[in-house]
Amino acid sequence: MFFMALPFFYTEAIDPGSSSIILNEETSKHIVQVLRMQVGEQIQLTDGKGKKITAEITNDNRKKCIVRIVETTNNKQQTNIAIAISLIKNTTRLEWFLEKATEIGVTNIIPLICERTEKQNFRHDRMNAILISAMLQSQQCWLPVLHEAIRFGDLMMRQFDNSSRFIAHCEDDENKILLHQQITKSSNQLICIGPEGDFTAGEIEMAIRQNFIPVSLGNNRLRTETAGVVAAVLLGSK
Repeated sequence: MFFMALPFFYTEAIDPGSSSIILNEETSKHIVQVLRMQVGEQIQLTDGKGKKITAEITNDNRKKCIVRIVETTNNKQQTNIAIAISLIKNTTRLEWFLEKATEIGVTNIIPLICERTEKQNFRHDRMNAILISAMLQSQQCWLPVLHEAIRFGDLMMRQFDNSSRFIAHCEDDENKILLHQQITKSSNQLICIGPEGDFTAGEIEMAIRQNFIPVSLGNNRLRTETAGVVAAVLLGSK
């Protein structure tokens, strides 16, 4: 017998002590007007923090749909991977990276402004909406934390909680090793991906002083967003 998957939605606020949830207007309209769902039908919800809820519609108001919690499961986060990646001029390419990083299971995304970054404007609300859509499309319950854009030097001043830290660059460096040869089973992993023109020598030196390990992603020279996806796959493979 073939079973259709229940429609899957994101909701920020889930009161752990409540037996019902009032959905926002956007989600309510999609459920009632677009999907034409009615009282008694079921949906699934996630808060993006590991919780997955099966719920039944009890009020099919198109502005404030109300659902009753039927079942709740908590999914453990399997990895803790942070990717600090330079903003790029082509917004579509950055959006593609965000989608793929979410599907792969990246937990933190830190937009970087480096010395050679061409574009410094960053629409956090739009990019976060893309992450939510990608999470739902891939049927996941963990939403990556999207940080505000930060300058590379400011990132280097932060404290890192026992993370394995890497900086991927294209400069000739006899100390640089392939990333997959450096990955351990560390609980926290952070990698920096530079802009199209790569990190400057000064930025690389700054990172190394902060105990970042210089690494290569392979023999081919990759675009920023491609490098980010390759790094995500490699870090998630351990």
